[in-house]
Order: sequence, then C-alpha cells, then structure tokens
Amino acid sequence: MPPPPALLDELLEEIFLRLPPDKPACLVRASLASKLWLGILTGARFRDLYRERHGSPPMLGFIYSGDSGHIREEEEDSLPYFVATAKFGMRIPAVEDWRGWHEDYTAWDCRHGHVLLADTNIFTMPLVVWDPMTGRRRLLYAPEDYDSSGAAVLCSVTGCDHRACHLGPFQVAFVGLYCSDEGCVAQAHVSLPEVVTWSKPCSLDLGTEYAFIVNRPPVLIQGALYFTLIYEFDDGDDDNDKAAVLEYDLVSNCLSLIDAPPVKTGLAGDVVLMAMEDGSLGFAHVDGLTLNLWSRRMGSNGVASWPRHRVINLETLIPVRNPKEKLRPIGSVEGSDVIFVTMDLGGIYEIHLKSLQWKKICTRQKCCALFPYMSFYNPPARVGLSDAAN
Repeated sequence: MPPPPALLDELLEEIFLRLPPDKPACLVRASLASKLWLGILTGARFRDLYRERHGSPPMLGFIYSGDSGHIREEEEDSLPYFVATAKFGMRIPAVEDWRGWHEDYTAWDCRHGHVLLADTNIFTMPLVVWDPMTGRRRLLYAPEDYDSSGAAVLCSVTGCDHRACHLGPFQVAFVGLYCSDEGCVAQAHVSLPEVVTWSKPCSLDLGTEYAFIVNRPPVLIQGALYFTLIYEFDDGDDDNDKAAVLEYDLVSNCLSLIDAPPVKTGLAGDVVLMAMEDGSLGFAHVDGLTLNLWSRRMGSNGVASWPRHRVINLETLIPVRNPKEKLRPIGSVEGSDVIFVTMDLGGIYEIHLKSLQWKKICTRQKCCALFPYMSFYNPPARVGLSDAAN
C-alpha cells in the first residue's frame, strides 16, 4: 500500500495556527516531529500569522517580588523569582552568572518580553534586563544613588506591536527621589543601550520633605510611565500616609505629579495602578475585603478627576477563611481587566473584573508585587532534548 500523501504546507499551517498560545508545549512537541514541521513553525510567515490570529500575547508566567521579611531557601538563591503558569521552561544564565547577587534582590518590572531586576543593597545599584525566552541578560548600573527609586523596561522600537519583541532593542526608564529637610526632588533618566549610558535627567520638586516610590508594578499608557508614590507624614501613623502618582512622559521627557483618589493607605500595601482597557489610568485600592476601582478621566474643562469605576466585595468572590484576613492588590495585566490580589494565608488570585471569574495561580506567601510575563512562545530553529523537557 502506498504511503498517504503528504499534507500541503498551507494545510499544516492552518492546523498549527489552532494550537493554543497559552500551551507552548504543543508548539515544542510539533516542532520535534519532523524537520518540515520545525521549518514551518520557526518561519517568519507562520509566526506573523500566529500572532495576528491570537492577538494579545498570553501570560506564560509571572515574576514576583517577595516581602522584605522573606528568606529564600538555599537552593533558590541563584534563581530568579519566576513562576510558570503554563508549561513554559524559562531559560536562565549559568548559575555562576547569578552568583554575587544578594539573596533579596528585587524584581522591578516585566514588559515586552523583558524582566528588570535590581540589587538594591549595592551602590551603585546594578540592574539586569533578562529575557526568560532565551536566557540572555544585559547588565547596566543605576545613573545615580537616590534615597528612593524605581524603574521600568520597555521596547524601544517605534511602531512595534509588542507581540514578540523580546529579541529587539529595549530601554530602561529610571526614576529616583532625593529627599532632605529642604524638600524632595524627583528625577528621571532613560537608558541609551547602544552606549550603556543614561540621558540627562529631568527634575520635579514634589513640595514635601519626604516621599518614596513604592515597589509596585509601574504601568505604561500611551508613551507615559506611572509609578506609585507615597508621602510619609512624621506622625507615627502609617494609615495617614498619602498616595500619589508620579508620571514620566517619555515623549516630552517631563515629570508630573498626579493626586490619587482620597484613600487611606498604610505604606501603599493596599493600592496598585492599572492600565485600563480603554487606555485610561486606573487606581485599585483594597479596604478590608472590598476592592475599589477608580479610572482617571479628563473633563471638558481640561481638569482631570477620579470617578469611582467599580466596587467589588471580595469576600463573596474568593474563598476568604478569616474575615479579618489582609488582602492586597499586587499587580495587573496592562490593557486588560485582570488584576492580581494576595492574602496572608491563601496565595495569589487572578481576577477578571468584567466577568468576576477568578482562579488561584499560586500558593506562595510573602509576595508584595507581581509582574505578569506576557509573550508568545517562539520555538528555536534547533530543538534539543532540553527544549523538549522544558
């Protein structure tokens, strides 16, 4: 009996296009079947069609920042804080490349296929931009030593759709605060990767003696980055601290201060910024077991306001064992309705605000910030046993 006729490349493409992007193991297994299939899956044509069909990249995992009191296990000391939510094997540099980092290094951002890490215990602060897809990393150093600082990583290609730009050039935006009895000044720099230097800073007087940038995910909206800022008052009561938003416009190279909704916050452990689906800036705050959402709107008179967008009772939504248990928002997916919350004893939950569907994505505790890793998986041109295992 003659062998069955070979499937046309176009028909194979149509089959492969239906493989779910949040299950990258399917693409790996298919690429291992034959050289023909490997060639199709690694070709530029198929990658473009696959991304166009599925739209926004899926979440393959997340990087998280632990609480200051969290002590890592000895075997974890050389590994990044990464949790896969799909069958995706991150690639890390050789163990010796990670040695020398303090065990409580901080995850600062994750965007456009890159993760930004910082060792906040060293002067001048080292920063690492890491690509979990390939394992490549880039080392640079903070432009200056500030009293408080934060940073974001993003693709630097104009017009990129950011569906698969982890191999392309990136830039790091760094924001720092100098605080003294004479006042508090914010400065912002942007990295110039080709020469590993920083741009000249722009500055903004915050009009207070002390403030700090909170370790919460910054959000990117229409060419501007937004960081959570806290004014700390010297009255011994953390609940009286005031939240604000520090805006850095990448286009105009300008810093601005935005008043946040009038909420009480204890060192910002209960607030997180969001990039809403409609392109507006969102502000989420948990009061007890109630999630409050605001969306910043510009009025016809040119004055911005914070109308309340949503109020959600989390006690009736997710399994809360103790009504007195502490809930905290720790991150979100930019441009979507997904937010992440954690509780003291119950792990990390992903909540879709429109449908109110939720799922538990991790049982870890001591997490203060979560940065989703959003990317399409790209099978390498050569697939080895390690790729199959991952």
